Parts: sequence; C-alpha cells; structure tokens
Amino acid sequence: MQKKRTTRAATTEAFANGPVTNGAAPPSSRSDIAAKPRGKTPSGSGIIRNVCVYCGSGQGRNPRYAEAAITFGTELARSGIGLVYGGGSLGLMGEVARAVLAGGGRVTGIIPTFLSKKERMLRDADELVLTKDMHERKRIMFDRSDAFVALPGGVGTLEELVEQLTWSQLGRHDKPIVLANIDHFWDPLLGLLQHMRAEAFIRPALEVKFLVADRATEIVPLLMKAAAGPKRAAQTAAVTSKM
Repeated sequence: MQKKRTTRAATTEAFANGPVTNGAAPPSSRSDIAAKPRGKTPSGSGIIRNVCVYCGSGQGRNPRYAEAAITFGTELARSGIGLVYGGGSLGLMGEVARAVLAGGGRVTGIIPTFLSKKERMLRDADELVLTKDMHERKRIMFDRSDAFVALPGGVGTLEELVEQLTWSQLGRHDKPIVLANIDHFWDPLLGLLQHMRAEAFIRPALEVKFLVADRATEIVPLLMKAAAGPKRAAQTAAVTSKM
C-alpha cells in the first residue's frame, strides 16, 4: 500500500480509498500528498486530465438527470479523465462520483467542513479535501481542473457555472465549459443569455463562451475537441447554434 504523507500546511486523515486533506495550503504546494491508486490513472488525453463537475445535491424531478450523471461518470472513467467535484454523496453529485469509481476512474472531492455532514461527504473518493469555506473550495476546484461541466442543479450549481463563465468572459482562463442541457434543463439560462445579447449587455468583445451538450455521451467528445481547437473557437460557434 502506498504510504500517505502530509505537508506542514495540510492534515491528512486516511480512509478506505484515499486521504482527507485540510485544504489550507494552495494546491500547488500540496503536490506531495499521496492518494491510494484506484484503477486507471487519468491519461489526460489532449490536455484534459481532470474535469470539474457542478451539479445538484438532489436528484431533481426528472429521472433522466440521474441517468445522465451516471452515463457521464462512466464516460469519464472510460476516457481516463479524473473527476473533481463538490465531495458529497447525495443527489447528482453522488451519482456521477460513484459512476466514475465503478468504472475504475479517479475521484477528488472538495468540500467545506460545514457541509461535510449535510451533504454526506463521499468517503469512497480517492481524495477528499476539506476547506475552510466556499471560496477556498471553488478556488481549489478551479486550480485542479482542466475543464468545467454543469449538469442540472440548483442555485449553487448556477452560481459556480456563472462564475466560470464570467472569468472566461474577462479573459482569466480559457478552459472549456460545457452545459449539459439534459431534457432542455438549461434552456431558460440560454434564453436569458440571448436576451442579454439582444440588449447589448453581452457584446462581441465580451462574448460568453461555452459549449452545449444535449446528451451525456456528447460531453467528453466536446471537451476534447474544444481543448484541441485553436483558441477554443468551437465554443462560440456552438453557443450561437444553440441560441
């Protein structure tokens, strides 16, 4: 068994499949924290090694949301891409994480201490990072991910998604962003963005760039294409076609 280590700035507690880490230190300074290997190591096809997934801690009313989460998690594992997510075991969060693990993939959960009981922290994850607050959680999720996917969810999912769209709009990153528009879940948001564009609040110099996948099986291919494309040009075209 691989020996688990800690850094001066981080405390690690061993569970069945990996360490639980205090997220006080920046991710770049915590690279020597060892997690127990599980199945395939993310191969990082192209430049997508880890994908951050935002989604609900509930199942939602439509059973297709959970089906899509499971399908997407299975596809991530099959593609050798690691999952970075909010660390809970409930709802769509739990579905996508368990599907990745069932397929032999790697899961990193990042969760604030105050939510670890409320969202029933998934202790089967390869690594769990406990943070002091939501801000640190989101920063570490960003730092550890090469792309972002929004499955159906509530206001927390929406807030995390919009933050990444804003950072991209302002030129702070060019990581691919995908809206998983399962059964038209994100149609109201797409309509709102179109309205903002029509009212000149979204302008050509400040375009909001993302991809839209109507089915879970489309997400990984879209991410890989976007990662390989020059300056993510495919993103803008995909948004325009969906609106």
